[in-house]
Amino acid sequence: MTSGFDELIETGESADVSGWDFSWLDGRATEERPPWGYAGLLARRLTSATASLDIQTGGGEFLAEAASFPPVAVATESWPPNIARATRLLHPRGVAVVADPDEPPLPFGDEAFDLVTSRHPATIWWEEIARVLRHGGTYFAQHVGPASVFELIEFFLGPQPEARRGRHPDDESAAAETAGMEIVDLRTATLRIEIHDVAAVVYLLRKVIWWVPGFTVERYRDRLRDLHELIQSSGPFIAHSTRHLIEARRP
Repeated sequence: MTSGFDELIETGESADVSGWDFSWLDGRATEERPPWGYAGLLARRLTSATASLDIQTGGGEFLAEAASFPPVAVATESWPPNIARATRLLHPRGVAVVADPDEPPLPFGDEAFDLVTSRHPATIWWEEIARVLRHGGTYFAQHVGPASVFELIEFFLGPQPEARRGRHPDDESAAAETAGMEIVDLRTATLRIEIHDVAAVVYLLRKVIWWVPGFTVERYRDRLRDLHELIQSSGPFIAHSTRHLIEARRP
């Protein structure tokens, strides 16, 4: 068991975690998809927009799936490896990638876009979204919901009762309305995750760095070994992600 553990740890540590593509996890972890099909819904909205902005685009992999883009199409990203990856993917499609620290203000003028989108943004600045939207423009996004993957997070950090309320769709809707937006659509989903080995855990915690802040294999090796032994004896580690689809309009 020890040699298997060490090999899995090395595999997870050596994996490339740049970009926002999780295909490396194929065969190691699975996650249910939300029922609404955000990719298809987003693609349809892009066809009718005249100027679009995708916030925190990651490596651009998801946005690049769209068949077409409006005459003006921009994406922002803060992490340098992702900026480079998104540039390679999106510039040939006519989408400009702008380096942005994910803090106000957005580097665009007032009422610059009729469509602002985001998939799993780490931060949401509603006042800035409202500012860069034209009147009648739409924010259309899929957000991570409250207590998402907390079974895994709390395995490493212990109970996090205060953090469980974060990202609640009711709170986000209220914040959007405070910024002057109208909520048009709000849907929620809870989705099953199965993690089949500890290499997947190392990969995820290196990639999604806010789950277990300051994660390193050295720091959490004992807990990783506990999780490895749990998977070996009981089968896949089960967690649940939460997602919500939110559409808000600037009146």
